[in-house]
Amino acid sequence: MRPYPAVYMMSNRRHGALYVGVTGDLARRVWEHREGVYPGFTQTYGLKHLVWYEPHDLISEAIRREKALKHYRRDWKIALIEAVNPTWDDLYAGLV
Repeated sequence: MRPYPAVYMMSNRRHGALYVGVTGDLARRVWEHREGVYPGFTQTYGLKHLVWYEPHDLISEAIRREKALKHYRRDWKIALIEAVNPTWDDLYAGLV
């Protein structure tokens, strides 16, 4: 699969901790989260499940969307996830 810009959310469980991120290569970046390649919030809280993502044509669009999502309330982010992934499945397998 060809890399593409995306904004995404990681979690440790249904209604658990959430992380909003942006990347130019979603499959690679989620793998890094899952493997704990870089120390930080996702490693500390065990956020290894990709529960939502939104592809973009341009990285600038993805960055703009990520900044907007970070200002949204938690319940709005949960509603966004559950609109496309009501059971909070890990979507990583569908990327690779």
